[in-house]
Amino acid sequence: MARAARRRLLALCLLGSLTLLAATAAHAASPVWVLRGPNSTVYLAGSVHLLPTQDAVLPPAFERAYGSAAKVVMELDLGKLDPLEMAAWILEHGSLPAGTTLREVVGAPRYARVSAAASDLGLTPAVLDAQAPWVVSIELADLEFVRLGLDPQKGVEEQLVARARADGKPTAGLETLDEELGGLAGLAREDQVRLLDQTLDDLNQSADEMREVVGAWRRGDAPQLARLLAREYRTFPALYRQLVTARNQRWLPQIEALLREHADCMVVVGSLHLVGDGGLLELLRKDGYAPAQLN
Repeated sequence: MARAARRRLLALCLLGSLTLLAATAAHAASPVWVLRGPNSTVYLAGSVHLLPTQDAVLPPAFERAYGSAAKVVMELDLGKLDPLEMAAWILEHGSLPAGTTLREVVGAPRYARVSAAASDLGLTPAVLDAQAPWVVSIELADLEFVRLGLDPQKGVEEQLVARARADGKPTAGLETLDEELGGLAGLAREDQVRLLDQTLDDLNQSADEMREVVGAWRRGDAPQLARLLAREYRTFPALYRQLVTARNQRWLPQIEALLREHADCMVVVGSLHLVGDGGLLELLRKDGYAPAQLN
């Protein structure tokens, strides 16, 4: 249960953060930006969270940023995450009311699609019957990512946490578990169902497309990532607000506080949080900072 819950969180991170909207540069040098503060430097890195087992080496810019940083800050501090606590949170906030079934919530035709997708992914459909639509979305996406060869243990943050532990380097998070998952749990029921539809539509992605995504991320090729991934968010503003805009607003003062500390820091967030309208780079520029891409 605990391991499955942690994988679901990583799937959630990918749902919320793999997408990248158009950036200002046509072809970025890397997925890492440098911010100079009055007392320190912050390396702001865009992540895809999960990576294929056979292509899990981090870009050189990540190596440079990690080597220069005295601390690594992530969306959620995976170094201190208690999987049992997360499993309990999902059980409490992601279960349907007693006596309510997923079929009743989503309707028979959609439930048939869910059942077919679950069976295709090796999951007994009945396991999902008591779960809210947003949890079912994560469960199905998680299994699809595994089928595509994405390894949670080889993800960007997981690799950095393992290195930080070995090096005795501290880690921290920009938000709590309640903030990380609360956005989805707080979606209106109709938006949860729409998220489920989006997930069902996106299943069976080709391995070739996933390789394109990872390649574009490594190059910092924002327009290519936008073409591959951004279309759903443009038509789903409620999800974008919950997963991206609101969280960026919460994170901005924390990142600016890091720039006033006396030690360099690496901040790793999903790539979608960096760019586009309301992205962290735009918000930082408005506050007078000048982020520059790390070559």
